[in-house]
Amino acid sequence: MDTAELRTALRNAGLSQYQSEAYVALLQLGAASATELADACAVPTARIYDVLRDLESKGYIETYEQDSLHARACDPKSVMQDLKSRAVQLDEAAGEIEARWQQPAVDSHMLSIVKRFETVFSRAEELVRNAKSEVQLSITPKQFEALRPALTEAYENGALVKLSLHPDQGDELPSIDEELFQGTATEVRRRTLPTPFVAIVDRTGACFAPHADSMNQYGVLVDDYTLTYVFYWYFQTALWEVWDVVYTAQTPEPPIVYSDIRHFVQDVEPLFQEGKEIITHVSGYETESREPIEVVGKLTDVYYTAVSEPKGTLSFSELAGQVCLTIETGDETHTVGGWGAVLEEVEANRLTIESIS
Repeated sequence: MDTAELRTALRNAGLSQYQSEAYVALLQLGAASATELADACAVPTARIYDVLRDLESKGYIETYEQDSLHARACDPKSVMQDLKSRAVQLDEAAGEIEARWQQPAVDSHMLSIVKRFETVFSRAEELVRNAKSEVQLSITPKQFEALRPALTEAYENGALVKLSLHPDQGDELPSIDEELFQGTATEVRRRTLPTPFVAIVDRTGACFAPHADSMNQYGVLVDDYTLTYVFYWYFQTALWEVWDVVYTAQTPEPPIVYSDIRHFVQDVEPLFQEGKEIITHVSGYETESREPIEVVGKLTDVYYTAVSEPKGTLSFSELAGQVCLTIETGDETHTVGGWGAVLEEVEANRLTIESIS
């Protein structure tokens, strides 16, 4: 750093132009009278005494009398400490500015609109890593690779991980290697069209961003049970139900695990109509108290209000109305509904077919 840059840095640290001129000159001289110092720098003689008093009050120099007013630079340790602390503060301020520019504080908003996809992706990764129940993702193969460590962690935590893979604009999906998803995903489906990025985690968090070639680029972060339900229906109807399964970790034999009551009914209703005895394990919440509850018993009734006349296997859209199960545990009978249940006694978070006989 040359002399001019040093003066500029000192001015940025709070010194005036004359103060920085005098201090740099005094560092070179070691000690000098006021008049000698004025001659050595660009400070007018009439101003040098005021400048020296100001520098002394800031701790940069000390003055003493020796026939006339003299000055010498103080030990620079205190000055260096002050400059370093300012540098740290400025660096922290720069980081905070960047963070606030990228996103608002998510924890204080039910719904946040952000500018950058990186912010959406980072939030989704955080949610996925901490997932305990279910993860639903609409992603490209590249995004899957970036999220693989977080998805593996969620899978190992016991979450059901559902992936809807889609290509980037202008690309085609590569061939599916099932080994990529082992220990990472519960089920993978393949969509042929470019699609928005969607992440839905544990029914309370959702992240959304339009695909890369969309005219408007923004992101939506949701931290709310009811709003997340809207994104869940979009995912199920547009990104999941109608697309082919390319990988599944589920087996056709019990125990068979479901996170959605409608998918459970699609598989169970034909068996129930045949008179099969289906032992079901429900994990969820009591709808009134919101206390956790576990129910294990015999499925004795399947009730749904189909929006159209069913033809063969029930479609997801045909089950868009109320869906209710009745489970007998021996001593008690429980009515069970799905996400957002109001009329039933239990809201199912997970349903497991334990046995079919």
